[in-house]
Amino acid sequence: MKNKISIFLTCILLTASIANTYASTIEDKRPLKERIAAMTEEEKKARAEEIRTRVEEIKSMDKSTLTRAEKKALKKELRSMNREAKEIRGIYLSFGAIIIIILLLILIL
Repeated sequence: MKNKISIFLTCILLTASIANTYASTIEDKRPLKERIAAMTEEEKKARAEEIRTRVEEIKSMDKSTLTRAEKKALKKELRSMNREAKEIRGIYLSFGAIIIIILLLILIL
């Protein structure tokens, strides 16, 4: 009887610890936006340059010697840096998009 109880309690403990481990890896996009909004222009430029140099380092790496987990971690890092770089840059409108918007406004008004 004691053996069954100890096995049952061990299973519950392991299940609870696994759920906490997965919950800690979930990323929230909101703090990234808040953190970037609090940055000055000089800090944004410095962070963009850091991202650019890290991407160049990753591109120049020999990825054939990396394990599958390391490649996955690099890909995840690149995605997060790409998301952060997009937040730093803000909204980009091309010249063609601006002309189309102006033409639509003229037609509507």
